[in-house]
Amino acid sequence: MLYHVTLSGRTFRVELEEGRIRIDGEPVGATELLAAPGTTVYHLLVDGRSHTLVARPAGPRGLWDLHVDGARYLAEVIDERSRVIRGLTRRAAAESGPRPVRAPMPGLIVRVEVAPGDVVSAGQGVVIMEAMKMENELRAEDGGAVARVLVAAGQPVEKGAVLIEFAATGSAA
Repeated sequence: MLYHVTLSGRTFRVELEEGRIRIDGEPVGATELLAAPGTTVYHLLVDGRSHTLVARPAGPRGLWDLHVDGARYLAEVIDERSRVIRGLTRRAAAESGPRPVRAPMPGLIVRVEVAPGDVVSAGQGVVIMEAMKMENELRAEDGGAVARVLVAAGQPVEKGAVLIEFAATGSAA
């Protein structure tokens, strides 16, 4: 099975095949991955070194909140089929304009970091939202000008609610 894992802005090609793991074509000596029953805690043995791994889904589209030996990472993991489909749908979406920022889960808006007319780039943080007792920075998927801010600090939101709408750069409403 082939996956694409994006971590800290870098995408890795991860191949899992019959107990073997390759990252960007290089074999990895992972010899054991054991789950603690009923938890999101795993024991990972790589190249003879033991690691504790906690993996929790962090929203839609393959986002994962990972804790490895006490360090926290946000990773996106998608399989090859989903990556191809995403590429096709992104081309269609690009023709219709920037996508709005939506709430990935129910939560409370802590802070809005943009205002109508602001121009943002893809990946820029636009809203801080608290969900499950954690603050999450929501980022613009596409660049563009902020057309409308539909939320304010202290406002509860439901999963899927549109928080920020964009217009193509140079045509803010």
